[in-house]
Amino acid sequence: QVQVKESGGGLVQAGGTLRLSCTASGLTFGDHAMGWFRQAPGEEREGVSCIEYRNKEYYIDSVKGRFTISRDNTKNTVYLLMDSLKVEDSAMYYCAVNSYAYCFDNDWFQANWYGAWGQGTQVAVSL
Repeated sequence: QVQVKESGGGLVQAGGTLRLSCTASGLTFGDHAMGWFRQAPGEEREGVSCIEYRNKEYYIDSVKGRFTISRDNTKNTVYLLMDSLKVEDSAMYYCAVNSYAYCFDNDWFQANWYGAWGQGTQVAVSL
């Protein structure tokens, strides 16, 4: 059984930095792309970033240049480094295991590609 667990969320002032971590078990981690999603209250879940098995990265436009996704296959862990945080980045952040090794250029942000999800870690950005 695949298990996914996020950590690293918290409260930070606008302009600050947080690093989220996600560890997955019960799978061959290096065979899977990994994604980060977020959901703010009253809004739909959106894909934030995806990283392929070969480390190719994808981001939504609103976080490009501020967020960096990375992975350490020796630790079964994917990270999301979030710099220059904005109030609108506040949300529950979820890590997810892609069913494939690739993120797929045109729709990596579609949740149906991801087969296992964590419980989420809360990020709150204050003024």
